[in-house]
Amino acid sequence: MRSPRLDNANIRSSPPSEVIAHYLEAIYYIRAEGEAVRSARLADWLGVSRPTVTVALRRMARDGMVRLNPHKEIELTRRGDAAAAAIVRRHRIVERWLTDALGLDWVTADLEAERLETALSDVVAEKLHRVLGKPQTCPHGNPIPGSATMRANELRLSALRAGEAGTITRISEVAQREAPALLQYLHERGLRPGTRIAVEEVDQVGRTMRLRAARSLTLSTETASKLSVVRSAMPRPGRAAALR
Repeated sequence: MRSPRLDNANIRSSPPSEVIAHYLEAIYYIRAEGEAVRSARLADWLGVSRPTVTVALRRMARDGMVRLNPHKEIELTRRGDAAAAAIVRRHRIVERWLTDALGLDWVTADLEAERLETALSDVVAEKLHRVLGKPQTCPHGNPIPGSATMRANELRLSALRAGEAGTITRISEVAQREAPALLQYLHERGLRPGTRIAVEEVDQVGRTMRLRAARSLTLSTETASKLSVVRSAMPRPGRAAALR
C-alpha cells in the first residue's frame, strides 16, 4: 500500500492535537529567532517539565514531525514545518483581526489568538486574511507564513551604534511569549513596527541605549536585542528630535 502524501491537504485533514500544536509553534518561533532548539529550551518556553517534553517529542518523532540532528538539536521535518507554519499563519492572522478590526491591545490579542489558533479552520482563517486586505505581518511585524518572509537586511536594535538610525521592523516572539509586560511596555512607548529611531548614546558599562523616537528613552541592551530594525541613513545634525 502506498504511503499517504505528506502535503498541506493531508495535514489539514489530520491536524495535530492542541498540545502538539503548541510544541510545533514553539519550535517554529525559537528557530525563527536563530536559537538552537533543545528540550530544556522547550520546557522553559512551554512551562512544563523536561520529562513531559521528552514524551511529547517521542510522539512527534514517531509521527514524522521532528528529528534530532547530530548536535542533538530538535529540527522540524518537512511535515512538521508545514504543520507549524499553518498554525503560526492562523495565529498571526487572528492577531491582525483582533487588533485591526476589534481594537484589542497587543498583549490581549496575542493571548486570545493563542486560544483561537487551533479552533479556527483554514477556510475561516483565509477568509479573514482576505477581508483584512491580505496583511503580510502580525501586529508586531513578524511575517505571516505564506505571505511574507524575514527581511534579509534586518539586524538587532542592540547592534546599532551611537549616531546610527533605523526603522523598527518587528518585535521578536521571545518578547511576546516570555515577557508580555515587555510587549506592553514597548507598545506604550511607541516602539512599534514602522517607528523610526535614532541612537543617541550607548553605555557599554551599564549595558543601556538611549534612543530618540517620538521622545527620548533608555532601553537595556537585552531589551533592545528583542527588536529588529533596518538601518537607515545617518540623520542630519539637529534632526534626530524630528524623527517620527
